Amino acid sequence: MIRGRRVTAHRRCMTAAFGVSVLFLASYLTYRFAGQEKKFTGQGWIRPVYFFILITHVVLAMTVPVLASWTLVLGYRGRWARHKKMAKVTLPIWIYVSITGVAVYVLLFRVYRPVGM
Repeated sequence: MIRGRRVTAHRRCMTAAFGVSVLFLASYLTYRFAGQEKKFTGQGWIRPVYFFILITHVVLAMTVPVLASWTLVLGYRGRWARHKKMAKVTLPIWIYVSITGVAVYVLLFRVYRPVGM
């Protein structure tokens, strides 16, 4: 949208994406701290792959709220050069965290289900 100079649409879409992410984070943290711990049951080559994905996901996920908030603030304040520079860092991290989050979920709850699920 922004490349097509649809600034208002871009602003609305990014604000909505941020809002949905905040809601997801709140619901995930509530589930995580109120729920039971799930252990990964996969064995062999998948185990180090899973933990690499999980560790990089968690470490980068901790940066997303700060990066996304700051990118959003810069955009709302009209600091376009800094906003664009920050977005070039934030977007790939946010995408990686989104994709690896789904990968962790699929591996943990679908492919290698914990015992009793």
